[in-house]
Amino acid sequence: MLEWSQDIPTDGSVELPPDPRALEALGRNHSLETALADLVDNAIDATATHVLIRIVRAGGRLRSLYVVDNGWGMSPNKIDAAMTVGGRREYQTGDLGHFGLGLKAASFSQARSLTVMSRASGYDVVGRRWRPDQATKRGFECEKVASEFAAAEFDRDWHIPMSGSGTVIRWDDVVAFPASDDRKRVETFVDKAITTACQHLGMVFHRFLEDGRLTIEIEVQDIDASFISSPVPVTPLNPFGYSRSGRTDFPKELTAKAGDYELTFRCHIWSGRSNTPQFRLSGTPSSHQGLFFYRRDRLLQAGGWEGIHASDRRLQLARVEVNIDGDVTGLFQMNPEKSRVQVGPEFARLAAAATAADGTTLDSYLDTAEQVYRTSQARTAKRTPMIHPGTGLPPRVRSTIEKEIPGIRGEKPIEIKWIDFTDDTFFKVDRESSTLWLNRRYRQMLLGGKHAGLNDVPLIKSLLYLLVANVFEGEYLGPRDKDNIELWQKILTTAVQAERQ
Repeated sequence: MLEWSQDIPTDGSVELPPDPRALEALGRNHSLETALADLVDNAIDATATHVLIRIVRAGGRLRSLYVVDNGWGMSPNKIDAAMTVGGRREYQTGDLGHFGLGLKAASFSQARSLTVMSRASGYDVVGRRWRPDQATKRGFECEKVASEFAAAEFDRDWHIPMSGSGTVIRWDDVVAFPASDDRKRVETFVDKAITTACQHLGMVFHRFLEDGRLTIEIEVQDIDASFISSPVPVTPLNPFGYSRSGRTDFPKELTAKAGDYELTFRCHIWSGRSNTPQFRLSGTPSSHQGLFFYRRDRLLQAGGWEGIHASDRRLQLARVEVNIDGDVTGLFQMNPEKSRVQVGPEFARLAAAATAADGTTLDSYLDTAEQVYRTSQARTAKRTPMIHPGTGLPPRVRSTIEKEIPGIRGEKPIEIKWIDFTDDTFFKVDRESSTLWLNRRYRQMLLGGKHAGLNDVPLIKSLLYLLVANVFEGEYLGPRDKDNIELWQKILTTAVQAERQ
């Protein structure tokens, strides 16, 4: 008869070092923007006030990506600890780091070479490099960067206030970079990457950006042209940054306790038909309903009901702030990429018990949010129909107009195009061809150094469209329409000429 034993006897041990190929598996769930966010976490933990992200182009191709901060930097011992796979430093209260894998996992997910150069107060610049593909041949040996090169990299003009300490992280052989020197393809990638990174970093770190604790900028350096672009600032993208609430009695705080642990749900309702960047975030409004988990002011998760309720387009105005300080057994645990919170079985029960001082529960809050949505949908039908725009505006702008404003059936779309004028007037209304013509002599000035294209200067074009769209309606121009066009023409032509000067 087999007997069960509580104790398991052992007879010695054998050392089994990890296979260096394990490096290649780190950070597989990272995207470029979540990986950058992990590096910004480290900068914040190092008390940095400025972070610069620089993409380097040489020979027509994208070659490297830098993340530079003006934090306290690292001594030789600390940089070795930071570059140790699985090395976990002593975290201070308020630190955003957690697993000891952030720098390596984020970097190895995006690049085949990670170089870190850092200087702490009282120390010279020190550099280390990891190349996972080389580690599989050598074992876990991290390369030391030549002191002269590390110092030269650190002392480059990074366009941020460096006070003698800081850290320069360099990625080479970035897997997301296009393997091409085709200018259009490269510029399309850069534009999309910067836009996506700005949106994600602006949302994840919006509390730091809003109160001035942190500045993040992104720029592009072209080595062949000896040119560095103007920095693109990352602006805060607050998921709760509405000008007015959808209901005057919200937001409300609902609280519940699990033993000694108290959790607060701060429930918000956006106003109906909101269309600001803060409401849209990085996707459709309905994809960002639900719970927004924060840890030490850093956003971990943007939406999702985590078993409290099924996703429903009628709840797209409902967003809930939940501030946590770390993993709590049975309640929640964040993933290594710090992009998701996994809730435990106790979380749903705690949420169901949460109540506000006036008796509001999560169920009644969701009912209210749905009612606000229904009311806003009914109001939308009262908007005056307009002829929708055609070519000349970006697809997402046209889509927003079509979603927000009813169209007039049977009318040709209003095209918006540039053409050479014989005079200085800014625009012309051509009802026969359903075209709003713009004077090409002002185009480069309005572009401000950006590339011309079919859908360029969308802000100017959108404002003009909204101003003149109604004069394209009907069989002929009435006296009032003609007077309005003359008025708009005088004011806008004077304004664009003043801008030109």
